[in-house]
Amino acid sequence: MPKPIKPKAGQESVWDYPRPPRLEPVRKTLRIEFAGQVIAETNRGYRVLETSHPPVYYVPPEDVRTEYLRPHAGRRTFCEWKGQAEYWDLHLGDKKSLMAAWSYPEPSASFQPIQDYLAFYPSKVDACYVDGERVQAQEGDFYGGWITSNIVGPFKGGAGTWGW
Repeated sequence: MPKPIKPKAGQESVWDYPRPPRLEPVRKTLRIEFAGQVIAETNRGYRVLETSHPPVYYVPPEDVRTEYLRPHAGRRTFCEWKGQAEYWDLHLGDKKSLMAAWSYPEPSASFQPIQDYLAFYPSKVDACYVDGERVQAQEGDFYGGWITSNIVGPFKGGAGTWGW
């Protein structure tokens, strides 16, 4: 079992996050960039907090440049808490990023507020920001968490962490 890092003032430990996960509104500015364009920007997002995972941020579809999104055929996954996810590819000019985002068209009751909201993998776009701070991608790309300076781990997702 990993040893949690003790958070400093103003920091959160992912080991203090709940399981099952919690959904909470975020009024900080979230921004996603791809191919030199701002693909999404909002201060009306949500984040999902789950034990051992950096937060995953969800952006309302009306704050996303959806003309650059195309459904990714044949890829769906199931989350025991949120329901069935569908995936989205980004296409902008000659740049393409497969399965760069996901959404829940019919989420479970407790995650209904994020119906059709989009979450982006930081590793599959040029940059993601929370209130101007560029985030680090969660290792492993399974969970899609956004790591900022106010979040401490260790984080599940990388090699050797699946048994936590």
